[in-house]
Amino acid sequence: MIESRGGRGRVAVIGAGPGGMAAALALRRVGFDVGLYERYSQIKAAGNILNLWPPPQKVLRLIGVDTRDLGAPCHVQFQRNDGKLRADVHLTPEVEREYGGGFIGLLRWGLYKRMLDALPAGMLHLDHSATALRDNNGHVSVEFESREPIDVDVVVGADGINSTVRALLWGEQPIRHQRLHLVGGYLFLDGADPTEGVVAHNRTTQGSYTPIRHEGRGGYEWWVLEACDPEVPFAEDLLTFAKRRTQDFTPKLRELIDMTPREHLQRWEIRDRPPMRQWSKGRVTLLGDAAHPTSPYAAYGAGMSIEDGYFLARELQACDIHDDTSVRNALQAYEDRRKPHTARVSQQAYFTGKIFHHTPRLLRPLRDFIYDHTPFLQKVIGDDTPAHILKQLNEIEDVPPVKA
Repeated sequence: MIESRGGRGRVAVIGAGPGGMAAALALRRVGFDVGLYERYSQIKAAGNILNLWPPPQKVLRLIGVDTRDLGAPCHVQFQRNDGKLRADVHLTPEVEREYGGGFIGLLRWGLYKRMLDALPAGMLHLDHSATALRDNNGHVSVEFESREPIDVDVVVGADGINSTVRALLWGEQPIRHQRLHLVGGYLFLDGADPTEGVVAHNRTTQGSYTPIRHEGRGGYEWWVLEACDPEVPFAEDLLTFAKRRTQDFTPKLRELIDMTPREHLQRWEIRDRPPMRQWSKGRVTLLGDAAHPTSPYAAYGAGMSIEDGYFLARELQACDIHDDTSVRNALQAYEDRRKPHTARVSQQAYFTGKIFHHTPRLLRPLRDFIYDHTPFLQKVIGDDTPAHILKQLNEIEDVPPVKA
């Protein structure tokens, strides 16, 4: 476990989403004086539904977040829209027992609330919009709009896909519109908590559901995802859209959509960026969506940002914070460790979305024949994905920090 040693230096984390809060908590536990700076006047969850694989669950425990009854355990299958099995996702029995199936389903605000509760008093600073970063003789000055600047040893940009810190380091770079959108919702149900989830597709649309748990209540989250033209304004009623797109899916999904309160619906367009070659510059680095925004096809964006915070703290723990070369080496070691994992996940999510939703019409029957009559999806999603998840899980605490 990361343990506090006291007096290591000062770190400013810009952005108080899951990645920023995880970084702040992990850095504090290795002895850094951490300030967490959020541009808005309150913390709001970006989206409503969320899934967490075991590695970020493990990190949350290690950095002091209460994960008891955080979400609903879920075993997930990939199916055709009519229920035909295409892939069954299994981790090891030991991991499934400890972490609740393949992943847990929850509401985003449930995670945010647990992480906010773990922050010590005085760490979080709202209404702080970063505007400039300046090298200041071995330190970094951070300037804010209508606020006093601060002087710190390291700056961490955790401020999302539209990251100000990223733009200040590397300039403005285009966002990749995947020409996909989804409508999602959630509902609570009485009775025993569900444990099974389904990710299903017809020729053009994904219709899925997984269990959730929030503040002691069980239920389901669901989402309907398909191609869209981002240049065309979306005006359709969300519930009508979801019902119309899932008419040929199994009754279970349609029933969940019918029972969902309208106030529990949300729509968002899917965007990301191609993997960056470099995250860090000098005493400043990036994490989470600021470094590797990821399609929800991976169900891993928030989880990877939480992992980033943990591994960043591991590397900075081993360096001499007052030596520029030592800091640069630590930040480089952090991103070198994280980039293969995050690039694999984000790119696989991007190409999975393209294959399911942008395959030319004439090739869709061939694609679906492969999915239905070969072990392709079972190998890629049912077997390789769990193996990759287990590899990440084993790295947490088991790999020592790289010495600067």
